Amino acid sequence: MPTIPAIFGSLVFSDSVMRDKLPKDAYKALQRTIKRGAKLDAQLADAVAAAMKEWAIDKGATHFTHWFQPMTGITAEKHDSFIEPVGEGRVIMQFTGKNLIQGEPDASSFPSGGLRATFEARGYTAWDPTSPAFLKDNTLCIPTAYCSYGGEVLDKKTPLLRSMEALSRQALRILRLFGNTDARSVYPTVGPEQEYFLIDQSLFEKRPDLLLAGRTLFGARPPKGQELEDHYFGAIKPRVKQFMEELNEELWKLGILSKTEHNEAAPAMHEITPIYTSANVACDQNQLTMELLKKIAAKHGLACLLHEKPFANLSGAGKHNNWSLATDLGENLLEPGRTPHENMQFLILLAAVVKAVDTYADLLRVSTATAGNDCRLGSFEAPPTIVSVFLGAQLSEVLDKIEAGELYDDPGRLWIDSGAAVLPRLPKDNTDRNRTSPVAFTGNKFELRGLGSAQSIACTNMILNTAVADVLADFAQRLEQAEDFAVEVNRIIAEAWAAHRRVVFNGDSYSGEWEAEAAARGLPNRRTAPEALPHYLDPENVALLERHGVLTRVEIASRTEVLLDNYVKVITIEAQTMLSMARRDILPAASAFSSALAEGALRKRELGVSGAYEAQLCASISLSIAALYEHLGKLEQVLDGARELGGPEEAARFICTVVLDEMNTIRAFADALEAEVGRAYWPYPAYGDLLFRI
Repeated sequence: MPTIPAIFGSLVFSDSVMRDKLPKDAYKALQRTIKRGAKLDAQLADAVAAAMKEWAIDKGATHFTHWFQPMTGITAEKHDSFIEPVGEGRVIMQFTGKNLIQGEPDASSFPSGGLRATFEARGYTAWDPTSPAFLKDNTLCIPTAYCSYGGEVLDKKTPLLRSMEALSRQALRILRLFGNTDARSVYPTVGPEQEYFLIDQSLFEKRPDLLLAGRTLFGARPPKGQELEDHYFGAIKPRVKQFMEELNEELWKLGILSKTEHNEAAPAMHEITPIYTSANVACDQNQLTMELLKKIAAKHGLACLLHEKPFANLSGAGKHNNWSLATDLGENLLEPGRTPHENMQFLILLAAVVKAVDTYADLLRVSTATAGNDCRLGSFEAPPTIVSVFLGAQLSEVLDKIEAGELYDDPGRLWIDSGAAVLPRLPKDNTDRNRTSPVAFTGNKFELRGLGSAQSIACTNMILNTAVADVLADFAQRLEQAEDFAVEVNRIIAEAWAAHRRVVFNGDSYSGEWEAEAAARGLPNRRTAPEALPHYLDPENVALLERHGVLTRVEIASRTEVLLDNYVKVITIEAQTMLSMARRDILPAASAFSSALAEGALRKRELGVSGAYEAQLCASISLSIAALYEHLGKLEQVLDGARELGGPEEAARFICTVVLDEMNTIRAFADALEAEVGRAYWPYPAYGDLLFRI
């Protein structure tokens, strides 16, 4: 087996490949484009395209594609072969700068939120040179942005790139004021922890709800779930380990820094974590990771579930978005150092994040609002829908002292003594980790835990980047005009802390007491996606995104409509799947079992033997059958009512309350039946089979 360094990045048109394949002048010009945003001329594009083609064909590629991220939340690709006819039945392999820079996928069939009419088909993809091209299934994949014929943004990459540029501009202003004249750019780094479930493929295929909806719409609670806490960090089963080994190898070939793997809290749940990279590249790589999770799982006879809550009464799957700030020289700007109370540059950036999260909490909540994540947030290892920040006792005390105009008494380096002579003393971090907080500072980064496992990380990072950029712009303006720089730095930090400390909570965010306290502090709590999503269009949120050139109001409105429409469609598909499963399989199975019970009771009575068990169970099942049948009819009625509603916001609110309530009632009756109907009669694999059969 080849070594990891030998295979790492072997399928990526990386910096080292570019340096080797491109003429020296072309390589330097491309680096200026990538690092400084310099214009890319046609001659350079032709040189890069020729080198890409040569490299890709040498590795067996026959096609190329502009790989982009429409508002579906997944990726899209249209493959074109390299062949070009030259007459006499012959072809050559050709790929030009024009092919590289611009593509034209059909824009009529992707979500646009009203930006495009169905008959208006033209859209454009534009090469993103900051994210390297790669090979997938003998196809050269070129990461691209995607826009309409009129120039409106139709993808997730473009706003993310714009937000990164806005953040870099404002962060550099702060760095210059603190005397840093060497850094040329600042960029957000992200390491997205990806959670997922693995179940046996053969059992997955017997569950229409998993096939069509990605989650179990029915399923009685099993005798064992995660009560024993024996799965978390437990020994990885051989079959899962084989899957993980192949997954890692394929990720490494694509230059994805897959670092950590382990079992998660719920049975059949796992996690993979990469090392940090720039937010744009991290977003692209996370999309590839999700695709490979499913693809490689199938090769091992497994099904990978990325839904946020595939199993009721168990932990859901999230995507912890670890966010920090770095310079092009490699400095982590959120590293507090040994004496954070003296690191004023760090503290002003910390204050900026706290203020940004508090000011734009609704926007951050919007970025996590989906039908699937509604099933997860606020229960079983997931943060609540109240957006808050964890800083830890030390940093909170430092900010308290600055606000009060007092000196912080530095306790020095803290250590943990295990009490066993053979064990070393351990240096203690200046703050604990709070796994219940939606936005937790964890040493030198912020961990945003609200994202759902199936979501793109683009929107959350776009919003956080822009919000922090906005606050830094205000801070920079004040500092640039200050008569006494040091005094103004302290004043800015103190004022930001006094005004926005309400968003900081260092306790248990899962507790009911916190919900009451958060309400008293005036923190918003948008419990469901239909409650949260309309706030995308709040005037202050539109103004923020327009002010930094990230999105226009029209583009924000289109995204809001797409998200609400998606919510309605997802729940409608679930409801229709539920109707089909209950009518075609569950009711017939329960009826057959009750008939068998009735016949058994009758035979026993004829023999003069008590048939009380059969008779009572038959009566109980018959009542549940009747109630289930009645509520299936009600669900059909309310679905018809939802279809008659006007706009997506009204439909989403109706679906969220009336339709979901009816679905929950139906599930309760069906799950009660599963607990009573004989196993041989029940049509679907039970939770115990799904969770413990690998």
